[in-house]
Amino acid sequence: MAQRIRLRYTKRGRLRFTSHRDFQRAFERALRRAEVPMAYSAGFTPHPKVSYANAAPTGTGSEAEYLEIALTEPRDPQKLRELLNESLPAGLDITDAVEARVSGLADRLTASVWELRLDGVETADAERAAAAFSAAETVEVQRRTKNGMRTFDARAAVVSLDALGPEALASVADRPTDKPCAILRLVVRHVTPAVRPDDVLSGLRAVADLAPPVPAAVTRLAQGLFDDETGTVTDPLAPDREAVTAAPADRHPDSGAAAAAAAKAPVPEGPA
Repeated sequence: MAQRIRLRYTKRGRLRFTSHRDFQRAFERALRRAEVPMAYSAGFTPHPKVSYANAAPTGTGSEAEYLEIALTEPRDPQKLRELLNESLPAGLDITDAVEARVSGLADRLTASVWELRLDGVETADAERAAAAFSAAETVEVQRRTKNGMRTFDARAAVVSLDALGPEALASVADRPTDKPCAILRLVVRHVTPAVRPDDVLSGLRAVADLAPPVPAAVTRLAQGLFDDETGTVTDPLAPDREAVTAAPADRHPDSGAAAAAAAKAPVPEGPA
């Protein structure tokens, strides 16, 4: 294996309804069209070595999904990004690419920033509900799993929950004109069991009787390492960028200390 490349990609517009399996198929087709020299697994059914990290649920948009690919020949990450974007459908866009120089990408994905658009909800009502949720010590919700209904606390994983007006929407094109629309911006730690945005909505219904008249439009704005000092979610690709800058081209440092220092760079809470 000559090189590993880490990519950040989006799921926008109607592509938010693409399942993870559908994205895998589209991405592997793009790899073939772009003639990327992929490394393949061994065995009777070889497949491209692609590692997906913490994919967003089907039906949610995202500005910050991550994956890693293994190549048999070195490629320039930015040229590779451009080639892949030419072969991917609009809405599935590679927004960043960097050579993997520091191990543990999955370990750097410890929290997400989510935006929930609540059409038909007044901002004041959303503010009261968010305050009630934040003030609660625990907020029990239920979710159906393959093993039946499961009850768990949705409050502990939520670092912050703020209600904003429609002017706070990350995408200007999505802003409504004259109808009520509240925006929830929340930071959620990645815990087990995972707390999803729909779990937080269930919690808001339980503690404040907040029930949007239409399903919420959910978008992940960022994910990465949560910095307790600043309360921000940091860029998970920053350690690799820092290592590429600091080390000669033929060296691949693998230092946890370097990763922690480089990860202090904050992730913009909006579309790349």
